[in-house]
Amino acid sequence: MADISERGYANPDVLVTTEWVAQHKDDPNVRIVESNEDPLLYPSGHIPGALEIDWATDLNDQVRRDYLDREQFEKLMSKNGISNDTTVVFYGDKNNWWATYAFWIFQLFGHTNAKVMDGGRLKWEQEGREMTREVPSYPATTYKAPERDDSKIRAFRDEVLKHQAAGKPLVDVRSPQEFSGERTHMPEYPQEGVLRGGHIPGAKNVPWARAANPDDGTFKSAEELRAIYEQEQGLKAEDDIVAYCRIGERSSHTWFVLTHLLGYPQVRNYDGSWTEWGNSVGLPIEK
Repeated sequence: MADISERGYANPDVLVTTEWVAQHKDDPNVRIVESNEDPLLYPSGHIPGALEIDWATDLNDQVRRDYLDREQFEKLMSKNGISNDTTVVFYGDKNNWWATYAFWIFQLFGHTNAKVMDGGRLKWEQEGREMTREVPSYPATTYKAPERDDSKIRAFRDEVLKHQAAGKPLVDVRSPQEFSGERTHMPEYPQEGVLRGGHIPGAKNVPWARAANPDDGTFKSAEELRAIYEQEQGLKAEDDIVAYCRIGERSSHTWFVLTHLLGYPQVRNYDGSWTEWGNSVGLPIEK
């Protein structure tokens, strides 16, 4: 695979290599964060110095179906020794699927000093790099966050309904079986109950994992990505796009690819996704 700088990305600085992480893992201005689907992975071994941020327990409000608020985010950052000018580097399992989800939530609070380790856990392990079970602790910081801004990169149900009615592009990143309505869920994913199968009318189906190379989890080149999203699906950089999946995790990966690697300026992630849409009374569904 070509070096990150040679792959034609709009924002190549958003990715770092495993080699970069190995060299910077002890840098006090860098915090490495592991976010996984599988909660057993981090305790079994992780990059030395890496913290775990769990999407369910750390990034979600424990009562409301929503993310942390400003105060909760500040506490999370402070507890993990992250200051406003710390470079946060995310990585994880499943082609960095949950890593890009955590990255996306950090963007809601304006923490733009954030990167993703290309290839994630898989590539680090393939290269035989050092792993530890030791859980680090860092001195608490004073972190100041703005109010969470949901207006630019997050979409809500009523906005998606208007978007769909206006015939604007929707990207459904789930499997073809979920998209067609043949299945309401996939057995390999954590289950969030949904009553109806199918997709939002007019959506294009581009499974999220197509953006990564299956052998080592690295992102495909900009040219390969454009072949998928533009030549095959007809998307354009200037389009106003909404991506969705089941709860917004897989679609955050596609949001990351379209926004940062291809440089599309208007992409939002609909995190209510199919668990909300497929369970809502009166919303249109296509099978």
